[in-house]
Amino acid sequence: MKSVYDYVVVGGGIVGASTAWQLKQRYPDCSVLLVEKEASVAQHQTGHNSGVIHAGVYYPPGSLKADFCKRGAALTVEFCAKHDIAVENCGKLLVATNEQEMARMQALYERCLTNDIDVRWLDAAELHAEEPNVKGLGAIAVRATSIVDYRRVTEQMVCEFEALGGITQLNTEVVGASEAAEQVTLHCQASGEPLTIHCQFVVTCSGLMADRMTNMMGIPTAFQIIPYRGEYYQLASQYQGFVNHLIYPIPDPDLPFLGVHLTRMIDGSITVGPNAVQGWKREGYGKVNVSLKDTWQMLTFAGFWKVTINNLKTGLVELKNSWWKPGYLKQVNKYCPTIKAKDLKPYPAGIRAQAVLNDGTLVHDFLFAESARSLHVCNAPSPAATSAMPIGEYICDKVTQKQHWLSDDAD
Repeated sequence: MKSVYDYVVVGGGIVGASTAWQLKQRYPDCSVLLVEKEASVAQHQTGHNSGVIHAGVYYPPGSLKADFCKRGAALTVEFCAKHDIAVENCGKLLVATNEQEMARMQALYERCLTNDIDVRWLDAAELHAEEPNVKGLGAIAVRATSIVDYRRVTEQMVCEFEALGGITQLNTEVVGASEAAEQVTLHCQASGEPLTIHCQFVVTCSGLMADRMTNMMGIPTAFQIIPYRGEYYQLASQYQGFVNHLIYPIPDPDLPFLGVHLTRMIDGSITVGPNAVQGWKREGYGKVNVSLKDTWQMLTFAGFWKVTINNLKTGLVELKNSWWKPGYLKQVNKYCPTIKAKDLKPYPAGIRAQAVLNDGTLVHDFLFAESARSLHVCNAPSPAATSAMPIGEYICDKVTQKQHWLSDDAD
């Protein structure tokens, strides 16, 4: 491979793949390189999520999330149909199990109407008719929710990117970066060997390593990535077909997590989860994972202590449920009382890359940082997978704007 490119995109998750593909479409005569440190794409957040194509229920009207999610869902379904990738439009039920949740459900229902999402209000009897194994006071039925394998989607995006002449470099980790007036230099380890890459512009979609990329570039930021483990179970095989929809609780609006839900997967299985417990390793997918580097960086960050103290009660409950299966099961039994502890089988965990500000504020929306020749996706929360194509378009627009500024400065 050569060492000089017009554009380099760092990160082979679905957002990085979408961005590289769309950059190559927009600038067909420019060289575009996609760099990924793993041996294949979609190995982190993209490959460890629930596989849901979200409709945009939770997001404030007018926000980037609401816009990206709605457009992204339609584009994802269209992309999958074009490339023969399986999608199941099973719909989703958000189930309220007490009066507080009923009040929250009313607010969500009204938000859906404002966001022009096709929803139906179900009372307890209608809920039972739709889902005999689910118990609740009522529910919102969201028809436009589907499921897909996002690894497969990402792989296809990379194929489309390469068909246009884009280049993918796997097993290549960026370990240093510097920016000069004329170019950006990336110092990498490629399959254990040093490699230096030069480019006119770099976009980083680094997920769990987003803050480290901005630090490498010397870009001042007021956040750090704090990892939260999302632990899943899978229902025993006899539960296949147990529910007709995705079954979600009514979420706490003060938290960025949607709660433990039942998710029909594209292979027919059903997962239970995720919870949200403190991670001590950014890429720690096993049961016990600790990285001294990651832990030390968290413990010396003031925002970590502030967000932990502000959510201490919730965090302790999540930690207890992580180690005590009956506690985890209780979250499920609120709306699905027939499932037993023995029915919860092991399933791989995921890690959420949560940007936390210095004052302990959880960043709920998309967050970007930039320099003259770089743009960094610092926070891409759910529904980032659903929204990957609009996010890529948005990033390309920002890159185009910055290129114009660079040209004006040169003049």
